[in-house]
Amino acid sequence: MEPNRQTHPGDVIAIHGHRVGEAERLGEVLEVLGEPGHEHMRVRWEDGHESVFYPSSDAVIRPARKARKPRS
Repeated sequence: MEPNRQTHPGDVIAIHGHRVGEAERLGEVLEVLGEPGHEHMRVRWEDGHESVFYPSSDAVIRPARKARKPRS
């Protein structure tokens, strides 16, 4: 994540596995809650489960991908 970049709905959260061979967990930010510097977010995880997430050092927040324009 870029330093000082704010989190926005549509961004992707990746949680690195805590053990060797453990898969990365991905989720989409649905809503950002809290104040700048103390954000937490409502996230929809890959399995469809939604939760309030407080990021820690094992989380990476990636910007949402912009939709590509269809070629004419």
